[in-house]
This record gives sequence, structure tokens and C-alpha cells, in this order.
Amino acid sequence: MSTPKQADPAKLIISLVMKDKKIIEQLLPLLMEAFGDIDIISRWFNFDYTDYYYEEMGFPLFRRVIVFKKLISQNRLAAIKKITNLFEKKWEKENKRNINIDPGYLLLSRFILATGKDYSHRIYLDHGIYADLTLIYRHGKYTALEWTYPDYASPEMLKFLKKTRRKYALDLKNLKISAKKLKPDSRT
Repeated sequence: MSTPKQADPAKLIISLVMKDKKIIEQLLPLLMEAFGDIDIISRWFNFDYTDYYYEEMGFPLFRRVIVFKKLISQNRLAAIKKITNLFEKKWEKENKRNINIDPGYLLLSRFILATGKDYSHRIYLDHGIYADLTLIYRHGKYTALEWTYPDYASPEMLKFLKKTRRKYALDLKNLKISAKKLKPDSRT
């Protein structure tokens, strides 16, 4: 029998895809108000791995990835996706999005994205939101799966996530050290 234990907190990552880079100037304060201070922000990536959003948002598109300082409980992902959906609606015009906001989280072993679309490899969370196992970490790197979106399997994204993983590992270590210091010594 397995013994349940508390899951490690995760590193919140939000990926933004947009045509108008100026949207980020208004969006960043809202994201920080909702999720706390930013730890790492990527450079702009060209978004040319798929034309999925072109009809809705136009071309060219750009991606920026935001990583937050505060670690989150993994069970918050559905609620976070609901919030980011509201932010998407704020910039919607004529029932078309001007920004796509993909929240997810990173653990030492995997990278998970939140989605409203069901599929065989997605696990239902809550509020119509599913967890998509996007990448797994093995042999010293993140590895794409057969269903991983091409932009998340790109070399530049994998490099960015590996850098983020190193920061997350340090955050997790510091959190565990702090928790140990706060625990009363049982030997006294």
C-alpha cells in the first residue's frame, strides 16, 4: 500500500501568445496582482511553429513566458486557468482573442499546462479544466511526448524551461530548509 504524502509545491509558469506586444504592459500588473512577483521573464520568442492562432489573432505572433517567484500548490491550476481566461476576455474583440494565456506549472519531473480541452492524455481537474502532461524530465532534459505542441518542444523553450527548473530546484531546497528550521526539535 502506498502512503499518501503532501505533494511538492510547483513553479507557476504563464505563457503568453500575442500579436501586439504592447498588451503585456497592461497585463503584467494584473498577473502580478493575481499571482505575485515575477521571478524570470523570457525574451520574446517568434511564434512560428504552428498557424493554429493565425485566423483568430493574425500574424506574426510572439510568445513571452513569465515565471513567478512564489511556489503554488498543484491543486490551484484549475482556479488559475479560470483567472487567466478572464484576462483573455479583457482583450477580446469581436469574439476573437488578442492574447492567448497558458498557465501551467513545472516540477522536477514534468511540465503541466492547463487547458479547457479534453483528450485521452489529459486529466480532469475542476471547473471544466484539464491538466495536460506536456513534457517530462529524464536523462537531464525535458522530453516532448507524442502530443506535445511543437512550440513547447522547441529548443528555445526547452532551454528556457531547463533554466527555470534549476531555479525551481533551488527554491524547493530553500523552502525545505526553512520548514526544517521552523519545526521544533523532537529531541528536546
